[in-house]
Amino acid sequence: MGDILAHESELLGLVKEYLDFAEFEDTLKTFSKECKMKGKPLSKTAGGSLKDSKSLIIQKNLVTAFDNGDQKVFFSLWEEHVPSSIRDHDSLAQKLEFYLHIHFAIYLLKHSIGRPDKEDLDERISYFRTYLETKGAALSQTTEFLPFYALPFVPNPMVHPSFKELFQDSWTPELKLKLEKFLALIFKASNTPKLLTLYKENGQSNKETSQQLHQQLVEAERRSMTYLKRYNKIQADYHNLIGVTAELVDSLEATVSGKMITPEYLQSVCVRLFSDQMRQSLAHSVDFTRPGTASTMLRASLAPGKLKDVPLLPSLDYEKLKKDLILGSDRLKAFLLQALRWRLTTSHPGEQRETVLEAYIGNDLLDCHSHSQRTVLQLLHSKSEVVRQYMARLINAFASLAGGRLYLAQSTKVLRMLEERLKEEDEDIVTRENVLGALQKFSLRRPLQTAMIRDGLIFWLIDILKDPDCLSDYTLEYSVALLMNLCLRSAGKNMCAKVAGLVLKVLSDLLGHENHEIQPYVNGALYSILSIPSIREEARAMGMEDILRCFIKEGNAEMVRQIEFIIKQLNSEELLDGVLESDDDEDEDDEFFCPNPFLVAQ
Repeated sequence: MGDILAHESELLGLVKEYLDFAEFEDTLKTFSKECKMKGKPLSKTAGGSLKDSKSLIIQKNLVTAFDNGDQKVFFSLWEEHVPSSIRDHDSLAQKLEFYLHIHFAIYLLKHSIGRPDKEDLDERISYFRTYLETKGAALSQTTEFLPFYALPFVPNPMVHPSFKELFQDSWTPELKLKLEKFLALIFKASNTPKLLTLYKENGQSNKETSQQLHQQLVEAERRSMTYLKRYNKIQADYHNLIGVTAELVDSLEATVSGKMITPEYLQSVCVRLFSDQMRQSLAHSVDFTRPGTASTMLRASLAPGKLKDVPLLPSLDYEKLKKDLILGSDRLKAFLLQALRWRLTTSHPGEQRETVLEAYIGNDLLDCHSHSQRTVLQLLHSKSEVVRQYMARLINAFASLAGGRLYLAQSTKVLRMLEERLKEEDEDIVTRENVLGALQKFSLRRPLQTAMIRDGLIFWLIDILKDPDCLSDYTLEYSVALLMNLCLRSAGKNMCAKVAGLVLKVLSDLLGHENHEIQPYVNGALYSILSIPSIREEARAMGMEDILRCFIKEGNAEMVRQIEFIIKQLNSEELLDGVLESDDDEDEDDEFFCPNPFLVAQ
């Protein structure tokens, strides 16, 4: 009872704050009146009025920037104060942002007296075009917005029938009203009462526990499948052994009757008993006519190898580790990240490595499920280049393992941070190489593929591949492999169709690159995108078949086979097939179906 009385004022204050937030006006009056009658003190929620006034100022500044056509100020405030979770995932916010970009792009055409300043207008149109090619690309499949993708390329939009509604007097006020309603809703939601926050945090904790249990279940199922495969192989070997034994018994009975066993027969029996790896060499290199040869080889092949006793590694204090990674010096952070990576990569494949990875995931080493302001993942944006590099190396090591990819893929947060880091690293350094490597491995998972395509990563890849001689072998190989994986999806092909000429030029140039490791990936990307009729037309116009036939003369048998597939696709008159209609279904498998004769880049 004493504890309740000690916190009574604060608890009553929380109830009052929630009733006020939910607009239970009559209930709030009755509640306040009864508290006063009973002499119960109501604590005031600190910062409530301050938050409200700050929110009103932000809303006012945004609306003022909208009215004045101040594009830079508006989008700076927009990105700072509208949460990224809403901007990136809320369909209403995405549509509103699209129309806001149109508003600022045509602002000078609607509000200038006389002819608008050409330089300023070109800058606005260029800004809008960049938006369409990156973040705005996600809406390119929506019928409502499709006509506006042509806006930057129309000389005089004011007289074009497709854009007539944009220049009506009612369009801007209606858009402003939508903006004001949206801002009022967003900033009201941001002033969440403490009672609701406490409830959500408790629910989030349960959700995280559920996710961890799900992760453990997935790992258990994976191990179960491995053991099942081993069991099936043992069973098949057992059946094979019984069959061979029966034949040998028949042969012994035949010898009693005076029939001879030929060396060829003995060889065929032994080959069936040996492992697949030894069969081919055995058939040509072993003389079965020599007595004792077959039995000696059999005993040697079936002798059990000496099992290496691999101890489990000692456990770590992950709470302290994460604390040091967040609060420690840059030197300490780098050493810890390196040690954690080595612990994973130098562990013995099998139980030891699985145990290390499970411990990392179970303790959420990278804070993938954390909602704190400071997390281990944020080391990707550290001011220290060394820390950024070692963090990227660790994530790349995680992504190299199926369990690690599953852990990192449970939230798009990791993907977004890697994409940001990739685009911020101007030079082709180790950090960018490892980020690129991780993204390429992420592209084996369908949901992450979808996100990368929507984020416009294909445009970034095409841009850096324009000058392949400036790239390291690692960056070149992983960039082309990632591009191919993204081009296997219909959404990726449609993205390429927007810049078909550039994509085809880059890929045709790469066909002749001295790094032959990239050729299967270049061929795979070409084959995939040529399933789009508009890209085929562009390729024919630039004489792609002649270019490809030049490489047939120089290439090896496998290269020739792949190029022949591409030429066949180029000359095809088929429209999009059924595979393209369905290949955007979400699928959690690491190995997704590849609708062309080339393998997915591993």
